[in-house]
Amino acid sequence: MSKVKALTGESFKTEVLGKSTLSVVDFWATWCGPCQMLSPIVEEVSAEYEDVDFYKVNVDEEHGLAMQFGIQSIPTLAFIKDDKTVDLSIGLISKEELIDFIRRNK
Repeated sequence: MSKVKALTGESFKTEVLGKSTLSVVDFWATWCGPCQMLSPIVEEVSAEYEDVDFYKVNVDEEHGLAMQFGIQSIPTLAFIKDDKTVDLSIGLISKEELIDFIRRNK
């Protein structure tokens, strides 16, 4: 079962900040084809990693949060731990590549 939660600027502060566990934040938009292709991959991997938190940010609805992260291209995955962006993935990636990012940054 998926555990990907939608994030807003406000919920970002309470859901992601102040945590020592890895958070994967998927910046996306409804009109973005590669974003639609990445979404089921993120959903599938989220079910396999109970110790990692997964979130989605719609850049059209949460422009401020996207600007805060300097998002210029989507899809972008931000890997956040201890209030720091420890890694970024820009563009469509495979399930195996996403798992590699998680293993590298946990």
